[in-house]
Formats: sequence, C-alpha cells, structure tokens
Amino acid sequence: MAGATALGLLGLLAFQLLGGSDPAGAPDPRARQYEDEDACLLTGDQGIASGTPAAPVWQAMQKASLDTRARVNYVPVTGEQSVANARPFFNTLMQRQCGVVLAVGGPQVEVTEAGAARHPNIRFVVVDGSSDAANVVVAKSGEGLEETVVDAIQQVVKGR
Repeated sequence: MAGATALGLLGLLAFQLLGGSDPAGAPDPRARQYEDEDACLLTGDQGIASGTPAAPVWQAMQKASLDTRARVNYVPVTGEQSVANARPFFNTLMQRQCGVVLAVGGPQVEVTEAGAARHPNIRFVVVDGSSDAANVVVAKSGEGLEETVVDAIQQVVKGR
C-alpha cells in the first residue's frame, strides 16, 4: 500500500514538473505582460525609501506602469554624491536603452541634463532641474509631479 502511494505521488510530481500534456507550458495568467519600454529612475544613495525625494517619483512611475505596462526600475548612485560619480550610473541607464530616464537629486539631475544632448531619442525628466533641451522635461517637486511623470511615461509608450 505504501509503495503504491509513493508511486502515485512520484507520478504526480513528474506530471507537474514536466508540464503535463502542454509541453510548451501555458503562460501564467497571473503574470503581468509588459510593453517593450523601460522607464528608469536615477536616484541618490538612499534610493526610493520613504521620505526621500525619489519616493514620490517612484510612486508615480509605478502608477504609470499600471496604466501603460511599461517596465520601471531605479538605480541609486552609491558612494560619493557627485556628478563625476553619478556619470557611470547614468551611462548604465543609457546602455539599458531606457525609453525615459528620470533623475532626482543634484548630481543625478546635473549629469542627466548634460547627457541628454548626446541622446536625442530618449526622453528625460529631471526633478527640480533647469534644462531647456527639447528632450528634457523639468518636473517640480510637490503638486503636479505625479502628473508630469505619468505623462512622460505615457508619451514614450504611445510613441511620443
């Protein structure tokens, strides 16, 4: 009896591991299907923790992701908080081919504004920046920030 039970359990386990009768395996219906567009946030060393300047930007990005199905991610600049140190982190986002890059914090905004001219096909959003480049949107902290972030991501996903 114990042998038959063990054999039955082994068969059930094999059935589940091998995917049953559908060898390709159906996609998990709970899995979120994303668009092929990334929105990337460059932050200070505290990242998106509650109470940081990046936290409301991250919340807006998540809202935009729900509406547009764009993938969102962030990269904190670790180490010295300077333009020179932020530059490699900015370059990482360029290599990831982010469709929209958002920046929060003095050095992050400065390096993003400087780098935007070299990447005219990417949309940039700088929080409390001062750029007047065609592909850079300046978002102000506080009221209106969420709307600016969501709008920038929606425009990229919809094809600008």
